[in-house]
Amino acid sequence: MAPQLRRQGKILLHLRGLAGFGAALAFTFLGLLAITFFIGRIVPIDPVLAVVGDRAPQSVYEQAKVEMGLDRPLPVQFISYVGKVLSGDLGRSVSTNNSVVTDLARVFPATLEMATLGIMIGVLLGIPFGVLAASRQGSLIDQAIRVVGLLGYSVPAFWLGLTGLALFYAHYGFVSGPGRIDIYLDGTVPTVTGLLLVDSLIAGDMEVFTNALSHIVLPATVLGFFSLAYIGRMTRSFMLDQLNQEFITTARVKGVPERTVLWRHAFKPIRVPLITVIGLSYAGLLEGSVMIETIFSWPGIGNYLTVALLNADMNAVLGSTLVIGAVFVGINKLSDFSYRILDPRAR
Repeated sequence: MAPQLRRQGKILLHLRGLAGFGAALAFTFLGLLAITFFIGRIVPIDPVLAVVGDRAPQSVYEQAKVEMGLDRPLPVQFISYVGKVLSGDLGRSVSTNNSVVTDLARVFPATLEMATLGIMIGVLLGIPFGVLAASRQGSLIDQAIRVVGLLGYSVPAFWLGLTGLALFYAHYGFVSGPGRIDIYLDGTVPTVTGLLLVDSLIAGDMEVFTNALSHIVLPATVLGFFSLAYIGRMTRSFMLDQLNQEFITTARVKGVPERTVLWRHAFKPIRVPLITVIGLSYAGLLEGSVMIETIFSWPGIGNYLTVALLNADMNAVLGSTLVIGAVFVGINKLSDFSYRILDPRAR
């Protein structure tokens, strides 16, 4: 009877944790909705003028304002806004005359693909660099890795992107130029996932895959460099803390090989906090790719948001902001949830 009660208690505990996670996610999303809504109301851009134009008669202006629901009190507008968002209606873009949801479904996979490759570069290089720097603290290798991390924090994204284009595309020709794919190959493979590299592999078209890879490698590497700097710095900090622990000294005294000490004894405890670091870095790449997409003419959500801002397209601006914020919140909460699963102490 006692084991069954314990099992039921564990199930209830897990259900309670899932309920708390869901409630926190819902309240956070509601706060995000409130922020995006009130930003859209206080910015010095009139969404009615963006629709009717600045030469429209006052009667047309007033009629459009009523049709858009902007004549109602703010609380009523907010409730209506929340209802529309929950039903999947983000309005219609003035720039493209399409539903904002349709536009975002078209542009977001491009950002997701580039950010995913960027975080892969950051993880695959940043973690080994951080471990190496911590194991050689104070050495030339450690200093060099710290300088790379410092550059990742201090070098402007636009400068690094333009320099990469000037060197590797214009001068040496190692990679393809701006854009996601050459024009003559655009639309030659059917869209399945929206991720061009994946869709070209599904279609078995290696020409499209090679061309798309040549276009994405430079912007993804630029994003990955910033991710590498952050992940490498945090890995080094976590490892230094572990390498000063008594159990590491004990393992070394017992003659355990240094590689085993680093990767099995010291690295294992830091895997959990690294998940949070990687998650935040990934979310940062997804939301912070506006400058890179503008420089590389990448047809992602950052470029879409920039064009919407220039055209005073508030539906597109708010929809893009909401999606980016939702992705950031979702990844952050997922990291916290993974933290609780992998580390029993957090539960």
